[in-house]
Amino acid sequence: MTTMTQADAAASQYEISTDPDRLDIEYIHRYLSEVSYWALGRSRSVVEKSIRNSLCFGVYDGSRQVGFARVVTDYATFAWLCDVFIDETCRGLGLGKRLVQTVMAHPELQGLRNFILATRDAHELYRRYGGFEPLPVPERIMAKPRKD
Repeated sequence: MTTMTQADAAASQYEISTDPDRLDIEYIHRYLSEVSYWALGRSRSVVEKSIRNSLCFGVYDGSRQVGFARVVTDYATFAWLCDVFIDETCRGLGLGKRLVQTVMAHPELQGLRNFILATRDAHELYRRYGGFEPLPVPERIMAKPRKD
């Protein structure tokens, strides 16, 4: 028998949706460009384009968006989980866990050969609730750095 914690019960009151029409682009842009450590200064046009070309997950308290995750994918072999956040006012309720679990359970993201992400401080969250592990052979992964 599984016991639901108070945080899990609170998190179940929130809805997670992939409906792009529900996304609050202004809120997402503001959070990414002003609050996140990974996207500070990102322009609204870049946020809009990234959302159009990704599978996005919104977390909602009624009609108010309180979280977000974006998956860049070809739906066949590869996915990159990015831009994941829960509003500071809703942290500690288990929403991050639930969001990661929901992303990983999405039917169109099953059976992919590679599913990656990058994080500065949430390794345990992604390991426990998403099944992510450190790269087994990191020297095989390369990146082209921006020159700005």
